Amino acid sequence: MRMFTSGRRVFGAVLLSCAITVGVTGCASSDDGGNGSTGSGTFTMWDPYPQYDDSSAWVKLLTKCGTDAGVTVKRTGYDTSDLTNKALLAAQQGNSPDVLIVDNPVVSTMAEAGVLTTTAENKLDTSAIEPNLIAAGTVAGKAYGVPIGANTLALYYNKAVLQAAGVDIATVKDWPSLTAALGKVKAAGKKGITFSAIGTEEGSFQFLPWYWGSGANLRKLDSPEALSALTLWTDWLKQGFAPNSVINNTQTTSWQEFATGEYAFAENGTWQLANAKKAGFDYGIIPVPAAKGGTAAAPTGGEFVSIPVQKDTGRYETSKKLVQCLTNTDNSYTTVTTLSYIAPTTAVQDKQTADSPELKVWVEAVKAAKGRTSDDLGTKYPKISQPLWTAFQAALSGSKSPADALAAAQSTAAAATR
Repeated sequence: MRMFTSGRRVFGAVLLSCAITVGVTGCASSDDGGNGSTGSGTFTMWDPYPQYDDSSAWVKLLTKCGTDAGVTVKRTGYDTSDLTNKALLAAQQGNSPDVLIVDNPVVSTMAEAGVLTTTAENKLDTSAIEPNLIAAGTVAGKAYGVPIGANTLALYYNKAVLQAAGVDIATVKDWPSLTAALGKVKAAGKKGITFSAIGTEEGSFQFLPWYWGSGANLRKLDSPEALSALTLWTDWLKQGFAPNSVINNTQTTSWQEFATGEYAFAENGTWQLANAKKAGFDYGIIPVPAAKGGTAAAPTGGEFVSIPVQKDTGRYETSKKLVQCLTNTDNSYTTVTTLSYIAPTTAVQDKQTADSPELKVWVEAVKAAKGRTSDDLGTKYPKISQPLWTAFQAALSGSKSPADALAAAQSTAAAATR
């Protein structure tokens, strides 16, 4: 997930009502060739990748999958927020696409709205999928699609800055050792760490590795563990280890800070690998450390391939073939390479790291990652995320203490999720 950088995977307040002004002509129809035949006709597919045109490897794969299934695939790429709204509206009108690819936090919204079928209903085999990744699209024990790939967050580091400060990256294993490294970097005249703490879902996405790395649970925003995570961030600003700009930083602008070569660390994602190679300095990557050591659970990014509910149930068998084609071991490698993802299965992950050893750290991070809507949060997640980002904004700006900010956040979240 080039998370939030193009706006195509932003997960904000998702519309549960389709009372929006969208013309019916703005939605592709799934009735082209809709004769109930499972081996002929046109099958529609919607995805959140509008940047890929017909010449791309992605669209060529979709075409091949259609040919293999004996049908024509009519594909439309939408911006993520557009896709969510159009999918909800199409379902309300009984006009859903045959295959729908959506950002993983949106799956629970679609499922609760009755838009999607389950993998059990269509007998889609998900046994090879990493459990933590399928969990991001699971509601009340039922999976509503197959993850197409995943990514998450880690820490990029500037080797020259750390070397000049006398920091051995092998010693950075937990919060105390990371903070000590930042102190050495500042003393050496360089800058410590940059990240995004903007007051949007993007900021929550970046805070979650530290939040979960403390042992905190999203159902209890004012726990001692949550307080330790927010105190970590606020202390970094107070000590000058992180810049005040993090309050307004997106993941793009925080990366731009790191790209100056002045910073020791930057929290960012797989989608910055190409930019890292162009940065002009030697870099490395480590997982975000948990408070007491080990890898913190960072949030998963990535989409699920799902089969929406259809009036003509005879179409499901071909839709299943399309989903299987996109996610089988052979084609999954093409998909994750095209989309800059880590594969959701061990077999393809092993192929990725064999071909590109630098991806090993990302595979490890993805294995430890966690869906934002996991723990049966589902559509409650955005009602928790907003108070959370409001809290760290208040604490980082100094308008509230971390304890008061989190207490207010818990009160708001509890009232919203009753």
